[in-house]
Amino acid sequence: MRDSGFREHKREGHHRGGRHRGMEGASPRGAKTFRRGKAIAFLESLTIKRATIKQQLEQPEFQSIQQILVGELKAIDMVIQEFSQLFDIHESETIETEDNSQTEEGGNGHENHK
Repeated sequence: MRDSGFREHKREGHHRGGRHRGMEGASPRGAKTFRRGKAIAFLESLTIKRATIKQQLEQPEFQSIQQILVGELKAIDMVIQEFSQLFDIHESETIETEDNSQTEEGGNGHENHK
């Protein structure tokens, strides 16, 4: 008799952190998702830096340091590629995240300056 209350309590998922077990169908949350979000945000910042360097390559003011910029561009491309592979991040995830951040900011997010 005494064990039946404990078993019922355990079955409901309140024992030893089990309250999260019944959420298989729910959207993923928690530390892992938070870390992945931070990784995607960092990858987006690298992508912005890459675009800035590429833009500087096309401007005549930076002609004197063109070789340095080319080296930086190659290096940042390598970091982006390795980072994407390490965290298994696909390009569609970064675009989706960027679109969401622009929507939340009222469209005043990262705009292309051509």
